Amino acid sequence: MPLFWKPYKSEVTQFIDELKAKKPTLEAEQRAGRALLWDKAVDRSAQADFRAARVAQQAYVYQTKND
Repeated sequence: MPLFWKPYKSEVTQFIDELKAKKPTLEAEQRAGRALLWDKAVDRSAQADFRAARVAQQAYVYQTKND
């Protein structure tokens, strides 16, 4: 390995590194946004009730039932 060799950094990685350097609070803001939209407490009993109340779908949904 030559002395002048340096590890490769893609343009995307360079862009992200520059963005993080310009705005150091970026990751904290991303985590806060994720917590706002996705990280929710799950009510296990309600979820079990929803699963129990689920109605099975027929094989061909547009076919009328011939009982």
